[in-house]
Amino acid sequence: MESLIANLSLGLSVAFTPEALFYCLLGCLLGTLIGVLPGIGPVATIAMLLPATFTLKPELALIMLAGIYYGAQYGGSTTAILVNLPGESSSVVTALDGYQMARKGRAGAALGIAALGSFFAGTVATVLLAVAAPPLAQIAFKFGPAEYFSLMTLGLIAAVVLAHGSVIKAIGMILLGLLLGLVGTDVNSGMARFNFSIPELSDGIGFVAVAMGVFGFAEIIKNLEQGEEREIFVNKVKNLLPTKQDIKDAAPAVLRGTALGSLLGILPGGGAVLGSFSAYTLEKKIAKDASQFGKGDIRGVAAPESANNAAAQTSFIPLLTLGIPPNPVMALMVGAMIIQGIQPGPQVMTDKPGLFWGMIVSMWIGNLMLVILNLPLIGMWIKLLTVPYRLLYPAILVFCCIGVYSLSNSPFDVVVTAAFGMIGYIFIKLECEPAPLLLGFILGPMMEENLRRAMLLSRGDPMTFINRPLSATLLGIALLLLVIIMLPAIRKKREEAFVED
Repeated sequence: MESLIANLSLGLSVAFTPEALFYCLLGCLLGTLIGVLPGIGPVATIAMLLPATFTLKPELALIMLAGIYYGAQYGGSTTAILVNLPGESSSVVTALDGYQMARKGRAGAALGIAALGSFFAGTVATVLLAVAAPPLAQIAFKFGPAEYFSLMTLGLIAAVVLAHGSVIKAIGMILLGLLLGLVGTDVNSGMARFNFSIPELSDGIGFVAVAMGVFGFAEIIKNLEQGEEREIFVNKVKNLLPTKQDIKDAAPAVLRGTALGSLLGILPGGGAVLGSFSAYTLEKKIAKDASQFGKGDIRGVAAPESANNAAAQTSFIPLLTLGIPPNPVMALMVGAMIIQGIQPGPQVMTDKPGLFWGMIVSMWIGNLMLVILNLPLIGMWIKLLTVPYRLLYPAILVFCCIGVYSLSNSPFDVVVTAAFGMIGYIFIKLECEPAPLLLGFILGPMMEENLRRAMLLSRGDPMTFINRPLSATLLGIALLLLVIIMLPAIRKKREEAFVED
């Protein structure tokens, strides 16, 4: 307990400086802004703003990027409630009851309970992160190359299990991501591979270009073809503080959503999305009056909003302790850490304790900022929503292109991003989720490196992955997951989990 207090004190000394507070505030505001705009999620935003963080200190860069992530989780609820257009995929189920509450003139109560539920969930998840991280990091120090390879294999298999839609498509996307990660120069031999004699690809395909293309550009194209029929409740947002009865009705849902989201956020494959869907489904199953869901029930707002915010915070646990990203946003955080010269994994806690604990403390400060700032700013977000998409999206595309170009001052990067934008649009039409592709793309080179190290240490004996107990256990779990997901009954249940009527 004493060491935890000492660590949090160290984090407070880092996170409570004027610089850190400014970048935390900036991240929260940008995240909320992006969350409010339908079709631009945190993955594209973080990818777009990565170049802006290159000149910052590592702790300031990560504090800002983390603020963008959980700010986007919060901001997505505003459009879900006011416009019935979820700004972020994890806010899809919030729209079911939030929008109906707005139509009944209770938009203020819906936005208020979403903010308070998110703050409570974020606080609990941050405490959980602070408590769970040190022991997990100690376990991670026992990992060798074989264990890391097996853990990443398990992570990719779990991403398949938890991805939306077809299992075959999810596996295909992961394999495509792994193949794209091979483009560039072989680390051991120094030979160019799969670059088709294009010198710009000698260092590989930039992960910012891939992420911004398949998540940002593709989503913008999809949204532009959907038209602009929107009913915005400009004059009905009042009484932002929920009534005592609202709090009484919503409190159990907030607690259950927080617990479920905290658990699912650690799992690979998009914990925030899975958390919000699962929390909503759980509330419907245990409610005596389940018929009220979808008609403006406050529990249908409280549970998913608490779950997605809790999941957004706990998804940092595997990133900071094992160096393994559980979702695309964390994959980009891995990229940001590597650019800053930091190797993700348990050594971050021992080598850079100020960065580690400063980031954790900043998460709580950021959640508090979101509540204090965003409830008064709802009027401004509503005004933003009235701007026509045909004006809004071209401006966003221009900023994206500027961000990509500034990576290495090369027009080639912009062309690659545009190409992946078209590929991402094709994925949307084919109902292929891009999240497994990005995870495969980021984890691919790390898996290859650990595979080669393990084989060198074992003098080419592949049985090293089976002979080492921890590695064998992880591979066994991965194989079991793969077998289970292939069972017809389980596949049917999995497909139903992401569908709400």
